[in-house]
Amino acid sequence: MFTSLHHLIDGEWMREAYRLTRKDGATGIDGVTATDYEKDLEANLDDLLDRMKSGRYFAPPVRRHYIPKADGTKRPLGIPTFEDKVAQRAILMLLEPIYETDFLPCSYGFRRGRSAHDALDALRKGIIEQRQRWVIDADLKSYFDSISHTHLRSFLDLRIKDGVARRMIDKWLKAGVLEEGAVHRSGAGAPQGGVLSPILSNIFLHHVLDKWFEDEARPRLRGNCQLVRFADDFVVALEDRQSGKRLLDVLGKRLGRYGLTLHETKTRYVDFRRRRPYGRHWMASATTFDFLRLILIDAEVSG
Repeated sequence: MFTSLHHLIDGEWMREAYRLTRKDGATGIDGVTATDYEKDLEANLDDLLDRMKSGRYFAPPVRRHYIPKADGTKRPLGIPTFEDKVAQRAILMLLEPIYETDFLPCSYGFRRGRSAHDALDALRKGIIEQRQRWVIDADLKSYFDSISHTHLRSFLDLRIKDGVARRMIDKWLKAGVLEEGAVHRSGAGAPQGGVLSPILSNIFLHHVLDKWFEDEARPRLRGNCQLVRFADDFVVALEDRQSGKRLLDVLGKRLGRYGLTLHETKTRYVDFRRRRPYGRHWMASATTFDFLRLILIDAEVSG
């Protein structure tokens, strides 16, 4: 457990946080661009550092923006102000080294040195080399909007006790979203678009899903199996059909304990074998699945 981290945040730390912050992103509710902030950069960073450490920092609401999805719906994004992005980057720089020692190999999203291609390679190897031909293709309903702040804080308590870091995270969780002139706040959610949101979402699913699967579920399943997760997209590939059915029966209950919901129409149990003894759709809802926008087709797998 880390009880004192904020002494690491100094002027040099803030300059590095600024350097790593994207300069061409959309502006937040104050309309300040990176170019505007640069005009008095050293004074701005010194003042930001002082406000962060003294507790005077005010986390502004994020600006709501929607982008279209492939299925015709829209994905909500939360756009912080530029200064808020720098502040979040400074705290992220504290958290990343700590949680990289905790996160499990099954997690690939938003981690240094790991990519969507690595996740797909692991999945292919499991299906082809270890005959994991039964696949739970899971979809979490509105995941980023459903992250329970209460549970997230309890997970953070296990590793981070530093007052400055925790106070800043709480400010961001409470900041809310500005939409149509009104600020909306709730006890759940980590708006997509925030610098800190990816690691907070990974911390949440690390405890809710990854550790549970590795420590509790996997030892009870027959044959080879693996969880492959990229952010909130995940699949479980199994060698044994019945084990997959058992896991699917309890997966929704496990997620529900923490406020998460499996999407009923998008979550499927896929028979990924080429030869099926009792018909093409025997005990499975589909023969293809889409993971990280790459459609895997049963014809690719022999035997």
